[in-house]
Amino acid sequence: MIREEDLREAIAECEGSRNPTAGTCLKLAAYYAILNQKYGKTEPMPEETKVNYSFASAPELAFSDSEFSKIVERKGLEKCFGILDETAQAMEIVSPKLYRGMMRKLQEL
Repeated sequence: MIREEDLREAIAECEGSRNPTAGTCLKLAAYYAILNQKYGKTEPMPEETKVNYSFASAPELAFSDSEFSKIVERKGLEKCFGILDETAQAMEIVSPKLYRGMMRKLQEL
């Protein structure tokens, strides 16, 4: 298991680099994403902001034949969401253009 202390040391090492490379920046983004995901402070949602959902069944998900879709279909979206969110956070730092394109496509759904 990755300890918070180890992540903070790795972050300090990357930030202290005199000549950071793209690899250094990628590592730094990943370390920050992991630190936020595993050790970030999350507050429980207040009752008054929770949404009342209907009892209708969830819509069917359409999976393709890609390796990614097969894994998500097998494991379930709920189990995969944390990893997807962490990856999106890293993508926002490493490739903002790709991230914005993905967000635009999601908003157009």
